[in-house]
Amino acid sequence: MIDIRSLRDLVRLFYIFRREFWLAFAGVAVLAVAGAFLLPPKYMSDARLLVKPGRENMTAPIEAADRQAIYPQSTTRDPILDEEKMLTGRPVLMQVARLYLAEMSAEPQREGLVGQLKGAFGSVRRAVGGAVGKALAAIGLAEVQSEEEAIAEKLAARFAVTHGPGSNVMELSFTWGDPVVAQRVLKSWIRVYLDERTTVLGRKTLVTFYETKVRDSDQQIESAKSLLRTRLVSIDGTSAQERLDALTKRLNDLSTRRAELAAERTALLNGIGYANQQVGSLARETVSERELGNSPTFQALSTQLADLKRQRADALRIFKDTAPTIVALSESIATLEAQLKMEDRVLQRSERRTPNELQTVMARNQLEKSMRLRELDALHTAFDKEATQQEAVRRKVLETEPELARLEQALSVAEKSRALYLDSLEKARIDQALDDNRINNIAQIQEASLNPSRSSPKSLLLLILALPAAGIVGLAVVYLCAMFDQRIHDGGRFEERFGVPLWSAVKDIDGSGPDNDFHASLYRIYGTLPLERIQREGLVLGLSSARSGEGVSFLIERLQALLQAQGLTVRVNAQPAVAAPGEVVLLEASGLHSNRDAFVRLSQAHLIVLVVEARASTVPVVENALGVLRTAFRKVDGVILNRRRFEVPPHVLRWLQR
Repeated sequence: MIDIRSLRDLVRLFYIFRREFWLAFAGVAVLAVAGAFLLPPKYMSDARLLVKPGRENMTAPIEAADRQAIYPQSTTRDPILDEEKMLTGRPVLMQVARLYLAEMSAEPQREGLVGQLKGAFGSVRRAVGGAVGKALAAIGLAEVQSEEEAIAEKLAARFAVTHGPGSNVMELSFTWGDPVVAQRVLKSWIRVYLDERTTVLGRKTLVTFYETKVRDSDQQIESAKSLLRTRLVSIDGTSAQERLDALTKRLNDLSTRRAELAAERTALLNGIGYANQQVGSLARETVSERELGNSPTFQALSTQLADLKRQRADALRIFKDTAPTIVALSESIATLEAQLKMEDRVLQRSERRTPNELQTVMARNQLEKSMRLRELDALHTAFDKEATQQEAVRRKVLETEPELARLEQALSVAEKSRALYLDSLEKARIDQALDDNRINNIAQIQEASLNPSRSSPKSLLLLILALPAAGIVGLAVVYLCAMFDQRIHDGGRFEERFGVPLWSAVKDIDGSGPDNDFHASLYRIYGTLPLERIQREGLVLGLSSARSGEGVSFLIERLQALLQAQGLTVRVNAQPAVAAPGEVVLLEASGLHSNRDAFVRLSQAHLIVLVVEARASTVPVVENALGVLRTAFRKVDGVILNRRRFEVPPHVLRWLQR
């Protein structure tokens, strides 16, 4: 438990765990240097493949519509991931492993001592690995692997493929101990991947499939046309709809004509009946060329009457109505009027009698209308018969229409299917030609490179970073040690942690004799004692510790000397433990868990103080000791931290205080 309050405490933390720091520092530095000189070199060959959008080697589409020439990028899944899984799949991996084994077996043995040693070491390693694998397989902890499977796993561990977000370029890399072998393996990998991709995703059977479908479509079309032709011959039309339209139009015309005939027939009947009624009232003969006029006597009398009326009118201007002249004129006028009435007015000079022409015309019209009526009756009968026939034909067409519609729909679907199959057949032939020539949408924009410079280890970089990395790891070790360390190093936050006041932290004098800090810590204990109580009634002070050897006897000796120097009477472990005024009795009760007399002595003490050894006592031990004391005596008056050491050297402190 260390209280970190300043840079000096951090430096002190370093010196506390200095041994662990240097061990970690030395270990990391040695590993870095050993890795720089002893790790086998690795060489990396890289290549790049571009997945171009366009016609892809993929399975045949199942939708009826035409395939798209360009497939849009999906927002939920990256399509390049499928290419990467195919590139690192087991079929490709096993083929590359077989090719690698074949090439390695065909290579001559290495010349030179180093090459022979490496070859022998590799043989021994493979033999040992095979024996270990067989042993593990025998006890059921592993499975026996063939040489191809072992090489495939090794190749898969050295191969990597990546691509950036939204990028269609796959970046391939292969790491091996020989740059030439790395380049060769990567070339073989790309070649096997392209061949396997074309073989698996190729459409070799699509041409046969589409040709079969086209023949089936032709048979369906011929069958549908034959059935449709038979049905159309039976209804005597080119199609059901056309035949229905023609029949409907003819039936409408017949209905209109029948309505017109019925109206005309009714009109003729009415006309004939009216004519029959009027014929009886007409005269049989007619007079023509007759000259009529007034007779001469009638005209003379009329003239004379008019003259008398004029005279009477003139006389009335002179005479009265009773005058003889007027009376005579009135009598003459009355006589002439009576005579005029008796006279025959009309004078007939000539007269010609002929048959009544109107009657003759009406008789002729009646005969014509009767004939027309007979014609209308015949037409109405013919129209009724034709309408009945047309209705029968229409019912037959309506009964046949569903079958015709089904046949027409089947014919249309078959023709569309045939067109689509023909189009897909042509595309399948094109795709087959592309597959035969190994043409797809994967372009190799960078071939497998030959990199003679090693990719790992970076020896110079390892040597440069050895010391900084060792320092960082050492500091991390120091931090971890401090985090898991349960020892008590100083008294900071002691009272907060344990709930007991800290009387003093006594410095460790290391056998070189007491110094000022040591005396100051003792005087701090002296200042904490209740001096007034000591002068009044005395004091029994019990010093205890969780285990033996924490410096209880040493502190009692030093406190005895200090108190005696202050003029107080001091007794150590006095029995009975009764203090007189001005006297201090010190009781030693170290080792609570092993000393039987410790609790007996502490039961007589007025004040109980727990002595804790710095850098040796741990937090759980102190908590346990305080719990025991609190349980036994219900109090712990204080704690003294003994042998506290400040690990930072003085010259470092002086440098920090500048």
